[in-house]
Amino acid sequence: MPYRTVKALSPVDAAYMAGLIDGEGTVTLSRRHRNDQRQLVVSIANTERRLLEWTLNTVGAGKITGKRISSPLHSPSFTYSIANRQALQLLEQIALYLRSYKATRTQLILQNYINLTPRNGRYTEEIRAERDRFLTSVLEIKAQEPADSSADRLL
Repeated sequence: MPYRTVKALSPVDAAYMAGLIDGEGTVTLSRRHRNDQRQLVVSIANTERRLLEWTLNTVGAGKITGKRISSPLHSPSFTYSIANRQALQLLEQIALYLRSYKATRTQLILQNYINLTPRNGRYTEEIRAERDRFLTSVLEIKAQEPADSSADRLL
């Protein structure tokens, strides 16, 4: 199967995709296996498969997987995910439109990921140490709790 590249998105599609990722998605560095290096993953979870199929067709790369249903009361749920260089290509196109903490993560990833991820997987001690600092920096960026939430006002 040939390596697929991400399609060029229109500004409207890029903004919509950013909204999906801001609301229902994840921009993270994840391991596929316990001893693997972390790799870039962008994902969107949703119960509406047609929305994720639109995402897959619009982006032109990635995959959709079904999630296991743990209760008969739960709706079937699906996840669109794209990883590594393809995810980087997607983030380059939508970065301008992200509004959540994922925008900060994306900027840090776009600035550093390529330089700290050798394609051959061979890391010098210097690059490994710098990559570890980068991973920590990215994963520490999380959603901020509102300073004055409505739940606090009710108490």
